[in-house]
Amino acid sequence: MNFVTVAPPVLAALNVTAATLITTGFVLIRNNRRRAHRYCMISALMVSTIFMVIYLYYHSIVGNIPFAGSGVIRPVYFSLLASHVILAAVLFPLALFTAGLALTGRTIRHRRVAVWTYPVWLYVSVSGVIIYLMAFHIYTG
Repeated sequence: MNFVTVAPPVLAALNVTAATLITTGFVLIRNNRRRAHRYCMISALMVSTIFMVIYLYYHSIVGNIPFAGSGVIRPVYFSLLASHVILAAVLFPLALFTAGLALTGRTIRHRRVAVWTYPVWLYVSVSGVIIYLMAFHIYTG
């Protein structure tokens, strides 16, 4: 078992963990459990940062992974992949900015920005898992 074979499922697990944490954090804040929300969201940010470090290192080693699917699924896959990559690039600074607002006590502005951050973060996490399943389990060469 080497890093190249272990990294993709680990990355998928980190995405599932991030999605679970941010969804839990959303539910917690809706129930006015601020401290638990804060811990959940800091944990989600840490998990996503670990994801990004592993992801960048993995792709620096293996480069791009060719998609083995054919036919109508190819444009579906690449549309999903494109939206995932674009939103992931936006998400990292957006999540840091959102967290910074909360950590510095700018709660009202934090709420206004978090309304955008949450669905983007959730989409990136869930679409990452779907891309992993499509590329490594459903459409394998």
